[in-house]
Amino acid sequence: MRLHIMGICGTFMGSLALLARELGHQVSGSDTNVYPPMSTQLEEAGITLMEGYRAENLADQPALVIVGNALSRGNPEVEALLNSGLSYTSGAQWLAEHVLPGRQVIAVAGTHGKTTTASLLAWLLESAGFTPGFLIGGVPRNFGVSARLGHHNSPFIVEADEYDTAFFDKRSKFVHYRPQIAVMNNLEFDHADIFPDLAAIERQFHHLVRTVPSRGCLLVADQQPALERVLGMGSWSSVEHFGTLESSEWQLRLERADGSRFQVLHIGANGEEDGVVEWALTGEHNARNALAALAAASRCGVNLPRACAALARFKTPRRRQEIIGEVDGVQVIDDFAHHPTAIAATLKGLRAATTKGRLLAVIEPRSNTMRLGALRARLNESVADADAVFWFQPAGLDWSMEALVAEQGERAELYSDIDALVKAVVTHASPLDRIVVMSNGGFEGVHQRLLSALSAKEQTE
Repeated sequence: MRLHIMGICGTFMGSLALLARELGHQVSGSDTNVYPPMSTQLEEAGITLMEGYRAENLADQPALVIVGNALSRGNPEVEALLNSGLSYTSGAQWLAEHVLPGRQVIAVAGTHGKTTTASLLAWLLESAGFTPGFLIGGVPRNFGVSARLGHHNSPFIVEADEYDTAFFDKRSKFVHYRPQIAVMNNLEFDHADIFPDLAAIERQFHHLVRTVPSRGCLLVADQQPALERVLGMGSWSSVEHFGTLESSEWQLRLERADGSRFQVLHIGANGEEDGVVEWALTGEHNARNALAALAAASRCGVNLPRACAALARFKTPRRRQEIIGEVDGVQVIDDFAHHPTAIAATLKGLRAATTKGRLLAVIEPRSNTMRLGALRARLNESVADADAVFWFQPAGLDWSMEALVAEQGERAELYSDIDALVKAVVTHASPLDRIVVMSNGGFEGVHQRLLSALSAKEQTE
């Protein structure tokens, strides 16, 4: 079948394209941001890419058009699609109808940690001899691709996003997936562009709960009041909690403050079992992500001690505390954090693991929620663990960051020019420092610019 995907270079839609190609479909796609690494991954899979949204992109009359949720009415290609009478669907619905039927579906949901938890779970199942399928909103480095079909008898892991489905379907994407196991990591207010308040997101999460069968399982993080309110609306599946509370079925006990070693305790129907994880990741938030993945893998029959041992070989997904390079003893680290809670968790984990040198945070608040300023009051507290903070004000931000930065005193600086930002960070950096860059976008290639500037600085000293 000839498929055309609108918005193909987004992580979700690009992953769909890979799955469609693996199924044998002829695939093309359009986007306004056709650039590596997604463009390279797609072109290597034999997928035709078209720059920009135009009516001509539909001239060869594809059998089905899959529409990404970033597109809306008024877009020239959307208008051409509607006028053409061609068949169209959303990405989430196509996945549900063409990939997920007959599979044991594991949905990983939550405001934070979805990509890491889904990647962890895929690796645990792979290490245990399964060949899982997955669609993940990032690239797990243990696999090198963001999506694959896997074996038809193995589970399929999907990163379950609460963002809306398409301009014609305003439900959260995850209601399409109908999982047998649903992981709910956390729940906070986010996506201020589509949700008026936290209660609206809680209602969507309850829609997910309603789709899990009675023989299925909900794996729910403890100490999450919003998730407890979701369960309070009604649940019809078994529920297991994970976290640090002694009342939880899955418990985490840090043996190192930076989260690089921790004990796992499972209190289940067959008594207690435990294991120890020693791995390369840091931060209690990542240990909790691992605990969620261990609980889900156990539901699939994976032995707990074996799974704990496999985590020693886990590599962080791209853009999740990923070390991009090091020059003259200065590390440049990339992280996807863009919500205040995620920024704080990333910095707390790196702070505990940084025994020498300083922690320099470079932050671009570019998500839709950040652009609207819905959570700006929490940004000050989110950077408490950084020694210095370099804020970048992107174009299109609906509020000025000047007052925010002024409140932080001399340790914070604000820039709207990327070259000036890079110069300031490199001037400030010294050997043994760690520069962590946090953004949910490309950030104008600031990571490589920093490394190049650090190299030039080293050569002149």
